[in-house]
Amino acid sequence: MSRPVPNPGILDIAPYTPGKSPVPEPGRKVFKLSANETPFGPSPKAIEAFKRVADHLEDYPEGTSRVLREAIGRSFGLDPNRIICGAGSDEILNLLAHTYLSQGDEAISTTHGFLVYPIATMAVGARNVVAQETNLTADVDAILKAVTPKTKLVWLANPNNPTGTYLPFDEVKRLRAGLPSHVLLVLDAAYCDYVSRNDYEMGIELVATTENTVVTHTFSKIHGLAALRIGWMFGPEHVIDAVNRIRGPFNVSTPAMYAAVAAIEDTAHQAMSKQFTETWRNWLTEEIGKLGLKVTPSVANFVLIHFPTDKGRAADDADAFLTKRGLVLRGLKNYGLPHALRMTIGTEEANRLVVEGLRDFMGGK
Repeated sequence: MSRPVPNPGILDIAPYTPGKSPVPEPGRKVFKLSANETPFGPSPKAIEAFKRVADHLEDYPEGTSRVLREAIGRSFGLDPNRIICGAGSDEILNLLAHTYLSQGDEAISTTHGFLVYPIATMAVGARNVVAQETNLTADVDAILKAVTPKTKLVWLANPNNPTGTYLPFDEVKRLRAGLPSHVLLVLDAAYCDYVSRNDYEMGIELVATTENTVVTHTFSKIHGLAALRIGWMFGPEHVIDAVNRIRGPFNVSTPAMYAAVAAIEDTAHQAMSKQFTETWRNWLTEEIGKLGLKVTPSVANFVLIHFPTDKGRAADDADAFLTKRGLVLRGLKNYGLPHALRMTIGTEEANRLVVEGLRDFMGGK
């Protein structure tokens, strides 16, 4: 009996596995620290804006996300005509793959890069090439060494998820300068709002001064609008024009659009979240380190915790131990990090409970 057959390579793609959600149990408080969600939720102004449009859900959205592109333009000093919005930055990454990759092409990502990159690459029949990292950080020389005549695109998460590491802007510029001019460099800046390093830049300057670089961003992290699926990209006019030709005409919903406008304009909410994250990121790194566990230095809203490989003290054991206490972290076997857990920086209560739980776990309780 015959049946439809997927395109070559589709069944070779490992499906994306999101962070697990806690299972509520009577009498037990649970904390989801597996998906890098903000503990503060969205700005109250974003919630209000979302509710205001509820009386007109029968109307199609404005097809170009004009009001949001203009708000992003005001916030970052950008030309709105060089901005495209999508249903999460994930959609934009996939649109880029469909626009610039085809059968036989190659795209480069790093060892522990965001898993959407190989999925988007392989979905269009291209080959995902992995450039080795150094100390869980993207390595410019390794990326450049991986370039071949078939390379059409380079994916770079900066900061990187799930490691929390980043490349200084000088290194990003060196990468761009070393790539052939026909290779598109995609800078994924989903976590840039949490960075407080003087040598970091999300990539806007590079996009503004080159014809072959784009930067993507999301409203899912510091803005707390993950459920609305909304992101954006700034790029050269010719890239925006090409991607717009295959973008769905109503890919951003009206409630998402207006909530995002209110969110990006509430700078006080963003500043509060950033300061809280930085304070508790430093505290968690120090306190977990005191327990004899290594924490990779992070600039994002999560920390990567490394565990011994001994039976009973491994990452899987710690994950099970913490989950029983209602503390749900992210296992990273699918990222090639079987001996580590990623912890989203949560509320003060959640953060303290995780350190207490890890102390008991390492002490054999």
